[in-house]
Amino acid sequence: MEAVEDVKVEALTAASQFVKPLRMHYRQDKKDKIWDLVSLHDSVSVILFNIDRQVLVLVRQFRPAVYYNSVPEEGRQASGHVDTSKYPGCSGITLELCAGIVDKKVSLEEMAQLEALEECGYDVPLKNFEHVKTFRSGVGVSGDRQTMFYAEVTDKMKVTEGGGLEAEGELIEVVEMGLQEVKELMAKPEITAPVGLLFALTWFLQHKAPSTTTTTAI
Repeated sequence: MEAVEDVKVEALTAASQFVKPLRMHYRQDKKDKIWDLVSLHDSVSVILFNIDRQVLVLVRQFRPAVYYNSVPEEGRQASGHVDTSKYPGCSGITLELCAGIVDKKVSLEEMAQLEALEECGYDVPLKNFEHVKTFRSGVGVSGDRQTMFYAEVTDKMKVTEGGGLEAEGELIEVVEMGLQEVKELMAKPEITAPVGLLFALTWFLQHKAPSTTTTTAI
């Protein structure tokens, strides 16, 4: 996963299947303004908790945007190339919830069910999905909507190794974390993870974790 090579970054000039750069013109308080933004798909995410072994099921994957923004300005060559011997791929590896974009005409629960199977290998009954929160992500750039679910799973529901869809270029590592590991992760001053994961772990510790004493309000 971390063996990232031949990195080159260039301006997006062709149409993309996933992002659409836009510029919005508007008037606010009698002043003309512009704002550059990106149109994205909405998404779903799932807090998966294996009740047989008392572990949260998370994922690790390489995120090009995280990698690019970990490279300092002096490391970004005029040609667009990045020296991966100086800036290895590990700096772009993130820890996340199981998640995916909403790109099918099915319910959000069904999208979450598909992602749990594709990424983590769990065939989870729809009735297991509990809505946690719907919120906005990337409010300065995209403003897309993400819907978060919680689902309890068992070892019997594990039907594949997961790892994502190879045909879509996904390369995902399934990670299991015990309750103490989760608390230790939350105590670190910096982690390479989206804020949604931090919210999810805090919510889990408050509302679902066995014998938790966490009292922070969400």
